[in-house]
Amino acid sequence: MAAERYVVLGLAHARSSWFKAMAQWANSGTIPAEFVKCVSGEEMRARLASGRPFSALLIDAALPALDRDLVDAARAAGCVTVAVDDRRATCDFDALGVAAVLPDFFDPKALLDILTASATMIGRGEALPGDASPTTEAPWRGRVATVCGPGGTGTSTVAVALAQGLADDARHGRSVLLADFALHAEQAMLHDARDVVPGVQELVEAHRSRRVAPEEVRTLTFEVHERGYQLLLGLRQARSWTTIRPRAFEAAFDALCRAYRVVVCDADADLEGEEEGGSIEVEERNVMSRTAALRADVVFAVGLPGMKGLHSLVRVLNELCSVGVAPDRIVPVINRAPKGGRARSDITSTLGTLTVDGGTAFAPPVFLPDRRVEEPLVDGIRLSSTLAQPLRGAFAAIVDHVPPAPAARVGEPELVRPGSLGSWSGDDDDDEAALG
Repeated sequence: MAAERYVVLGLAHARSSWFKAMAQWANSGTIPAEFVKCVSGEEMRARLASGRPFSALLIDAALPALDRDLVDAARAAGCVTVAVDDRRATCDFDALGVAAVLPDFFDPKALLDILTASATMIGRGEALPGDASPTTEAPWRGRVATVCGPGGTGTSTVAVALAQGLADDARHGRSVLLADFALHAEQAMLHDARDVVPGVQELVEAHRSRRVAPEEVRTLTFEVHERGYQLLLGLRQARSWTTIRPRAFEAAFDALCRAYRVVVCDADADLEGEEEGGSIEVEERNVMSRTAALRADVVFAVGLPGMKGLHSLVRVLNELCSVGVAPDRIVPVINRAPKGGRARSDITSTLGTLTVDGGTAFAPPVFLPDRRVEEPLVDGIRLSSTLAQPLRGAFAAIVDHVPPAPAARVGEPELVRPGSLGSWSGDDDDDEAALG
């Protein structure tokens, strides 16, 4: 078709020679391409989300706009990403998913060779080019335990106790990480951290444009000698969630799973996403808690005894199920539980009555006694074993009998089985008669 051409988005420094040359080649007809200049990464993302088909995204590799999220947005829009490298960039192009790399000074033939091999020409009224093949997941990953619950239930303390208990298990070789993924991160305070950096923000930033080795990942954590685990500090301010880009965080989360045998996540119970509330901004704000919950082998939902405590716990259990967490991976935890067997039995039956699945699919509740934790936390010493051991046992009971959680990306599209969406009811003639 004569109207077929490549539609290329471009972004570069103001005085980049290739940027000017590319525009001249396109305008003079030297290459069969339409060149759309962008002045910022935000404009490029807006054009990718506009619905217009593009063949390729051509970007200066030294720009900070080139990261996993931009490459992912281009892939979702059906175009490939080509980086122009002047040897100043520090990106890991393979980890980013960049289709090809051009030198700073390239000729039309070199560009056309890459476009012919990687991109799709677009004609008037043509459909979007096909999506690039997904990246391959790492062959090995550690186990993940996520602890969440309503505010004021002792979620962060339970996460500390769980990390301590798992670090004592010889099977994990003291390769246990406690990661603070809460918006209002408090693990730095509970561990009396003198430094506020590095933390999750630095970890995610490191994964924006390259692949980080496990050894480098471990340098971003702190050793908690008394309890035997490593600590990844959380956000320094709750509003800093805007710096946590979704694809970069997913890459950082995978890196943690490759660097440690067990990752214990202290996360929020707010799991609302775009599908539930219609807001992509809310989903991005909750990306840490959603990723931690959906990628967890075991999710500990922490609540308190009493009418209000059980009501809030049931809400969290139902929300975990609604976002796709398998019920057999969820362990209800009753913190500061009563000692009497009858009182505990009443709590178990109440949970079974109020939860959406009738309580039959969830793991048995874990009852943690009321113990003084203020002094051990202030002094930086070990918590009571009566808190750590029941949590470690519940974790082992699930991971020993349930297959590892899938490492699927949050928000990944799912294949639709033909016929699963139903069909129009009624006879076509009847429908026409009704319309008439």
